[in-house]
Amino acid sequence: MDDRPIGVFDSGLGGLTVVKEIMKVLPNESLIYFGDNGRTPYGTKSKETVIKYTKQDVAFLLSKDVKMLVVACNTVSALALPEIRDSIKVPVLEVIGPGARSALRKTKKGRIGIIATPGTIASGVYSRAILRMNPDVRVFSKACPLFVNLVEEGWWNNEIARMIAEEYLKDIKKEKVDTLVLGCTHYPLLSETIRKVMGDEVAQVSSAEELALALKALIDEKQLGAAQKTACYTYYTSDSVEKFKELGKLILSANIENVERVDVEN
Repeated sequence: MDDRPIGVFDSGLGGLTVVKEIMKVLPNESLIYFGDNGRTPYGTKSKETVIKYTKQDVAFLLSKDVKMLVVACNTVSALALPEIRDSIKVPVLEVIGPGARSALRKTKKGRIGIIATPGTIASGVYSRAILRMNPDVRVFSKACPLFVNLVEEGWWNNEIARMIAEEYLKDIKKEKVDTLVLGCTHYPLLSETIRKVMGDEVAQVSSAEELALALKALIDEKQLGAAQKTACYTYYTSDSVEKFKELGKLILSANIENVERVDVEN
């Protein structure tokens, strides 16, 4: 048994969608979350910058004596994690694999769309993961860089979000996909807007649920489960604490109390 917290990080608020699912599946586990809101989005940055930021994020969470790391950022999973994973001395879980497996389970026609940040799309990591598991499906990808900014502003379901979604998704819609991977943990917060554009018949894949189940399996395998009955949740942001609390409350459907601003570069 291990009562140390699990560390979760993302480029901003999107990773809270992962935190919400982990809370459901592992209610006894304490969590430390870091959202790098001050430097979001990661998906439009160079690979070198993403690696630099990721090293700082990881070092910060490891300084809090976490027992495991959950990378809730698809861009980090795609660009940085392959470069630094071997140097991290605790178990690490990322979002790409769980999302790919979920997409293959949901598709009926074998036509899968992927939307993500420019960095994740350019890496081709989702397409490779899906086609490695099933080479017979068709995969169509589209970068949607402004989606992260919409989420960080709290513009999840308004006319501006709908207009941007219409523009981004028109090409993928033409391909008659039956399953759409939301390849950024920010994107599930735009789920309703995306549904209005793509239609109810297109299944959406959020890797958050799959990731939480994979985390539970890994904890059981490594025998790292918490003995405690009461979990403790602590949050850190590199930007406004008040904005983090305000939007975080909407994501988690609960008040967020323990939030602190931190400068991970120092």
